[in-house]
Amino acid sequence: MRLTKSRPYRMRRRAEQVDETRERITEATVRLHTTVGPARTSIAAVAEEAGVTRLTVYRHFTDLDALFVACRAHWVARNPRPDPNAWLVIPDLEGRARRAFGELYAWYRDHAGELYPIYRDAESMPLSARQATAAGNRQLSDALIAGHLGSVSERDQPLLGAVAGLLVDFRTWRSLVVQEGLDEGAAVTTAVRLLCAMTGGGR
Repeated sequence: MRLTKSRPYRMRRRAEQVDETRERITEATVRLHTTVGPARTSIAAVAEEAGVTRLTVYRHFTDLDALFVACRAHWVARNPRPDPNAWLVIPDLEGRARRAFGELYAWYRDHAGELYPIYRDAESMPLSARQATAAGNRQLSDALIAGHLGSVSERDQPLLGAVAGLLVDFRTWRSLVVQEGLDEGAAVTTAVRLLCAMTGGGR
């Protein structure tokens, strides 16, 4: 009777240990990606950082793609970006852009140290990870210009989308603020003016 009762406990504890190990590996990957960068994050490096063997890493993640997916999901859950759906309640493009870039550029500022190694090493990341980043940026840019494509000619609509995509990108923020030395307010104003100029509304 005692053995029968203890079996579910042992199974539950075993499942908890598996989850704990998976989380430790994921967190180790996040630390490496946001410090040395993905290009220098090998399975061996993850194993050493997590305090497990390479075989243990492979037991939880079949390949680097699976590890990247878990790593990205873990980091995003702890550091959620501004919600682009909240921008949609602002009907005019300039007002929406000012709020969007204000929130987004502040978020980039707060997480710049961790984001930079990831973007720097983007080409070394699995295709699935690069596609996930691109999809996230598209979500931001689509919300930014939603309802305003009709303000430009059909020929210029892809150009408006491209400019919006460029302006929501972390590398654009870094270029304006870190490399060119603009303060955050000036960077936001520059982005707003560039976007609105596409629709003839720049000032």
